[in-house]
Amino acid sequence: MLVYPNAKINLGLNVVRRRNDGFHDIETVFYPIAINDVLEFVRSEGDSSFASTGIEIPGSGDNLVMKALSLLQHDFKIENLKVHLHKVIAIGAGLGGGSADAAFMLKALRDYFRLSLSNDQLKVYATKLGSDCSFFIDNQPAYAWGRGELMEPVNLWLKDYHLLLVYPDLHISTAQAYSLVKPQEPKINVREVVQLSVEQWKDKLVNDFEVSAFEIHPQLIKLKEELYNMGAEYACMSGSGSSFFGIFKEKKEVSDALKKYSNWWIAL
Repeated sequence: MLVYPNAKINLGLNVVRRRNDGFHDIETVFYPIAINDVLEFVRSEGDSSFASTGIEIPGSGDNLVMKALSLLQHDFKIENLKVHLHKVIAIGAGLGGGSADAAFMLKALRDYFRLSLSNDQLKVYATKLGSDCSFFIDNQPAYAWGRGELMEPVNLWLKDYHLLLVYPDLHISTAQAYSLVKPQEPKINVREVVQLSVEQWKDKLVNDFEVSAFEIHPQLIKLKEELYNMGAEYACMSGSGSSFFGIFKEKKEVSDALKKYSNWWIAL
């Protein structure tokens, strides 16, 4: 079985409050983008195994893909598998690659072994693997709140635009990012802002993690500024970083200042 887990970006991200359980309440809009890992599994005559190529995965022996397999094996008769993941989506970049891999593994296992599981039932399993993991089950634009696990569809399509994704090869720890952010109630709910035209997003759709990210890595300020210098209608950091994206009306030559970073043009 061969599947292609895709990344996501966050359109705005407000850290609203710290919860009694140690987590934070957030609100954001998830939007899927077409940059993909490659995930394959085949039947194994021995124990289940995991191998990866592409970007090196820290602690790959405890990979979310294998946790997804274990979750379903606990409840269903699923034989052992040889799993291979070719990693393309940057790690620690705010793109949800690990969550996507786990969610696509759940969907692939359901389809391959013909399990009687609806998408809503798969989301219950996905939430056990990560707060944003269940987004990739439906894989459609969604407004998310709570820890990021509560979601509802949002009517948002950006097919007239192009996205320039820039990854500065910095790994920002999610735990560190949350420890430095200052929770606050947003002035405008992100669900309301994304219903405005993209040209109106710049001063209204914010990512609260940018403040601490800019303090730790000042070069990120210039990265975002350069996206606007190139003519982006809107630019923002995704998730807790460190990738940034700019939304453009048309593709254009990437500026010299951004060419030193990994970058991809993606049709929305």
